[in-house]
Amino acid sequence: MQITRNQLQGGGASVSLPEVYASIPVPQGGKRWRKLLAFAGPGLMVAVGYMDPGNWATDLAGGAQFGYLLLSVILISSFMAMLLQHLALKLGIATGRDLAQACRDYFPRPVALTLWVLAEVAIAACDLAEVIGSAIALNLLFGLPLVVGVVFTALDVLLVLVLQSRGFRAIEALVGGLIAIIGLCFAYEVIVSQPALGAILGGLVPTPEIVLNPSALYLAIGILGATVMPHNLYLHSSIVQTRDFARDEAGKASAIRYATVDSTVALLLAFFINAAILVLAAASFHGTAYANVADISDAYRLLTPVLGASFASTAFAVALLAAGQNSTLTGTLAGQIVMEGFLHLRMPSWLRRLITRGIALVPAVIVTALYGQHGIGQLLVLSQVILSLQLSFAVVPLVLFTSDKARMGRFVNPRWLTALAWVVAVIIGGLNAYLLVQTVGGLGATI
Repeated sequence: MQITRNQLQGGGASVSLPEVYASIPVPQGGKRWRKLLAFAGPGLMVAVGYMDPGNWATDLAGGAQFGYLLLSVILISSFMAMLLQHLALKLGIATGRDLAQACRDYFPRPVALTLWVLAEVAIAACDLAEVIGSAIALNLLFGLPLVVGVVFTALDVLLVLVLQSRGFRAIEALVGGLIAIIGLCFAYEVIVSQPALGAILGGLVPTPEIVLNPSALYLAIGILGATVMPHNLYLHSSIVQTRDFARDEAGKASAIRYATVDSTVALLLAFFINAAILVLAAASFHGTAYANVADISDAYRLLTPVLGASFASTAFAVALLAAGQNSTLTGTLAGQIVMEGFLHLRMPSWLRRLITRGIALVPAVIVTALYGQHGIGQLLVLSQVILSLQLSFAVVPLVLFTSDKARMGRFVNPRWLTALAWVVAVIIGGLNAYLLVQTVGGLGATI
């Protein structure tokens, strides 16, 4: 049965993000490129999570220490992300339920509440990375003390409120614009760093050294663990429903095709940006006295003198600020989706944002005030470990639901896709658990 906006206004249906549900028109006929443009947007918002400040430290360390060796890990991670995000958008379109709602529908209440708590922890950890990244960028660009920069990031709630009042397309447009800034900054960085093209192509092919070298393996697991963000799976399953496609089988099939193209293209862009960070570090620091550079601030200070390009450091910091602010927008929406889906509890977006940002601000302010730059860098690493721990609690339900014919109907995963998805889920879960043990136990190199 197709849910109309009139039914929503009358409170007759429970849908994801009801204020923007089916609010973006999709042409029913005409050329395919017009439909593709109508579905373009959610993929970019999801791609934000794959280039947020939390990923930068692993990419920088990987390039500085091992050159182009770990490019293949970024590529494999991106393929895994494409698969899981496809499952997320298919769940949302085929069932009309986002991942949080599906968990509430399927699991006993105690299990659903546990999954909600874990999802909230993951969102808070992601927000912590955004706060830290933005604060570091403000410090590098304008000399703001880190504590002031951390507090200043609370003001972005005003930006979210303004954008939400202008419609969902306004949020997508800003996200796309910030991604363009990040991409342009790193395109400039890669050009001035003059990397070896042959070495880049060679790095895209996995080699045994990644597994045989303990330090390389540790960094590879760090890259894998920081790739798929649990909140992105909740987010994507919801925001694909903002398109006003026909809620019959033909309309859903078409929507899944176009949304998958949007998602895949956006995640390819995220791959290029992540790869560019590693390539920049490899071309600038590998084989030099700075091969142990992994700290974002150190990389900023060294880029201009090492490359001899006056704008290199500034472009790096601008990209970092854009990445931090972009993640803020998607984190807000993910928080709303998780709370409404698991609890059926709605609250004003500004209040939701202040709660999430407050949870992230407290530890960031305390650690920054007590331990300064080094402490905030360690806190950034900790946020990624927390995200790694939460990931399987979103991936496993997603694979379970999309493999259920009673739930998905004709859109259920074929057997080969189900098998591949479970393999990916086991790999991600196992590697993230290993990363957690190594990090907490202090057995690996510090990223």
